[in-house]
Amino acid sequence: MKALYFDCFSGISGDMVLASLIDLGADLSYIEEHLKQLPVDPFEIRVETVMKRGIAAKKLRLYIKGDHQHHGHRRAAEIFDMIDKSELPPRVKRRSRAIFHVIALAEGKIHGIDPGDVHFHEVGAMDSILDIIGVCLALENLDIGEILASPVPTGYGKVRMAHGMYPIPAPATAELLTGIPLADLTVEGELTTPTGAGILKALVNEFGPLRSLTMERIGYGAGERDFDHPNVLRAILVQKQHASLSQVDGERIDVQRTGEISATEEFAVAAPIPDHSGENGGSHQDIRD
Repeated sequence: MKALYFDCFSGISGDMVLASLIDLGADLSYIEEHLKQLPVDPFEIRVETVMKRGIAAKKLRLYIKGDHQHHGHRRAAEIFDMIDKSELPPRVKRRSRAIFHVIALAEGKIHGIDPGDVHFHEVGAMDSILDIIGVCLALENLDIGEILASPVPTGYGKVRMAHGMYPIPAPATAELLTGIPLADLTVEGELTTPTGAGILKALVNEFGPLRSLTMERIGYGAGERDFDHPNVLRAILVQKQHASLSQVDGERIDVQRTGEISATEEFAVAAPIPDHSGENGGSHQDIRD
């Protein structure tokens, strides 16, 4: 198994991660083949090369078809059930579940509800399903066992969400970033999204600068906005000089680092997930990729 380092000098989002892994060599056809077996609306993934302040990077474009308003919202429980019943590879299931789990925990805490009652807007849910599971499929295709990352900047200012204008980092993003070292980058705008923070929270074994590592290959994933710096995520395939003490089968077990449970455990919500409808409660949340 290989090790991967996310250099998050311009933040991180789900689409930046997936694009960087494709640029690193992950097979897009492998990713699409597995995603299209899931019970989701028809979609198309396009990857193009863009320039970000002189750096050529891959940009991910998701085109989702279907009547999103007809489908309403997706509960965390429905997403877990979809993953469990899928034919995805076992490690992809564990990692995908882990990411959705930490996001549901964060959203539930912010809004004072059980994580199982969290509802996601359909478009946001579709984007997140494709981004998150797509990322886990890309990691599998590259045979990534251990994941490392740099400290991450958040940006500053305000971002519009379903309930109004919120400070950056958004409440769920801030909750997901607890225990994760932040980087100082004074840029107005949202650099790290909830999905990006969820990927870091659930999957990263260690945070720190690049050291005692040998870089083998680098992939670049482009963000949506343009800044005075290159708005890209660097995914670096690395060789470690010594084995990490914080991994078993490529999953994080260092629970003290970010305060979350092991990714090798069953990622069920702490309490049984009730079968509430949207009319009977829950919180409708945006999950930006």
